[in-house]
Amino acid sequence: MKSIVVGTAGHIDHGKSALVQALTGIDPDRLKEEKARGITIDLGFAHVTIRDINVAFVDVPGHERFVKNMLAGVGGIDMVMLVVAADESVMPQTREHFDICRLLRVPTGIVALTKADLVDAETADVARLEVRELTAGSFLADAPIVPVSSRTGQGLDELREALISAGALAWGRSSRGVARLPVDRVFSMKGFGTVVTGTLVSGRIGLDDELLIAPGEQKAKVRGIQVHGARQVEVVAGQRAALNLAGVEIDGVQRGQTLLARGTLEHSRLADAVLDVLPDASPIKHGARVRFHQGTSEILGRVAIIGPPRPSETLMPGSRGYVRLRLERPAVLVRGDRFIIRTYSPPRTVAGGHILDPLPPRRTAIRTESAAARCQRLDFDPTARDLLAEAELRAAHVMIDDAGSAGLPLIALVSRIGVEPPDVPARVDALAARTMAVHLSDVLVAPMILERLRAAIVDALAEHHHREPLSAGLAREEARVRLLGRGHPAVFERVIDDLITAHIVVGRDRLALATHHVELAPEAERARGVIERAFREGGLAPPDPASLALTTGAPPAVVDQVIALLQRQKVLVKVATLLFHDETLKRIKQEVAAMKASAGAGARIDVQTFKERFGVTRKFAIPLLEYLDRERVTRRVGDARLIL
Repeated sequence: MKSIVVGTAGHIDHGKSALVQALTGIDPDRLKEEKARGITIDLGFAHVTIRDINVAFVDVPGHERFVKNMLAGVGGIDMVMLVVAADESVMPQTREHFDICRLLRVPTGIVALTKADLVDAETADVARLEVRELTAGSFLADAPIVPVSSRTGQGLDELREALISAGALAWGRSSRGVARLPVDRVFSMKGFGTVVTGTLVSGRIGLDDELLIAPGEQKAKVRGIQVHGARQVEVVAGQRAALNLAGVEIDGVQRGQTLLARGTLEHSRLADAVLDVLPDASPIKHGARVRFHQGTSEILGRVAIIGPPRPSETLMPGSRGYVRLRLERPAVLVRGDRFIIRTYSPPRTVAGGHILDPLPPRRTAIRTESAAARCQRLDFDPTARDLLAEAELRAAHVMIDDAGSAGLPLIALVSRIGVEPPDVPARVDALAARTMAVHLSDVLVAPMILERLRAAIVDALAEHHHREPLSAGLAREEARVRLLGRGHPAVFERVIDDLITAHIVVGRDRLALATHHVELAPEAERARGVIERAFREGGLAPPDPASLALTTGAPPAVVDQVIALLQRQKVLVKVATLLFHDETLKRIKQEVAAMKASAGAGARIDVQTFKERFGVTRKFAIPLLEYLDRERVTRRVGDARLIL
């Protein structure tokens, strides 16, 4: 059964609550003060099933002082029932409520001409004409206007038919998205504990689900669900629900917060947005302090004007512009969220818009043409549902470019762009197919980042080979830190793998160009021969590397380079702090192994025997015996070694 949420809108005392009660049998005025004063102060709720549609009403207050409460309710509605009293016609709050619905892009609605029993036909016709004048060119331009009387029942059946017809055109909400319920009421019930109500704007919530109360880190578990007064095991997008929460006290959650599936959305104090200023509003100045209304929250903040196409000091009435919202408290926002802007004091509705980027880069220079161009690339129409997938790809492209070598986390497709989780693989594939992004590990990276890094690595290796021709290559980690900085490690690994596959780069711990070959200068080549011969002839008493500069007649730097080269070529082997020729070590391994052949099983050798046998001091004996242990020629047993 389809569920729609209908919000009432209209001037104070035009009969909104009475009409909701006449349609549902439920009095939406729940507060004692409301009943005493005969006006709606806070949000009221009622529901009814009409044929095959569940209709939930959010009855909002009409008095100007309570517009912020009205805004808390209207953010989650699927259609509006604009209520105009036939005896008073269009009034100031009628206009403000209508402007708010229009700015929030409420898709459809109807008009109820209440108190029809109190006026003659001519007066009713005048009211109807004024309604048509108000709604001309808007989403209510062709909406049915139904004369009704809550007192006599006149027109109620026609109004129900109009609700059904308009409800059939309502978009509905997706249960495939992230579970997200803006809280509009919080109360405590004896024996149950904390209860919250709200409209689930996306996703689904089931019994025992663990949710996050955001902004904040408070967690809660769902232990009871009611939809339209009936217990349910699940609530789906588009339904109003009351949730009984475990693990949270009543003062741990309040209107304006949002219940979220954990690990999905983030909160932020910054957001880039597009703003439409009402034609009859006052101009909005750069840096103006405003009241930001989104979902059920009201947050103070400031508006920084970005463009377009150039930054200006003012957004004029009737104009459209890009802005950065700087909020004084964090908000949970998703790209496409609609919002309302009211002046700080006195509060007046002046503009509305939708979010382009809920977590924009913290640039210092936002009042530039490039910043305005970025917003233009991000701009889209949230009501054009058939174009949303394309708009999501464009937004991802912009944000991937912004991210640079750090990459855009895959979760950002959901948290920033609003992609429904089941659609993430398809969006990733589409980005790759259009060469907008490369998928690496858990991030998306622009292809040009890989190309730039590829060229930078090749250039860095060429420079290293030129500067240090005897070096085996540039240390891998040094190359990553120097060339990628804080970029995602997967970017570097992908580029290196591609270069190795293409036979452009070789190496593992040290990277070198495949075309690089160690070529010694004549002086170094002569030193190489002298040094290798000195170590070969020195045997178990190798020369001190520091003395080789005198022996070879080469500068110490050249000697060091040649020794390092001989180590890489495994001609020289380092044992502890000593260097030995590889042939010497092979010979000693063979001789020790031969001792077992002559002495039989259980043959042993200790330090003293080793010193006498090979004519070395303890300085050489200890490191060599430890080397033989590592090579599995011997195994230490107490003070001796068992020859294996």
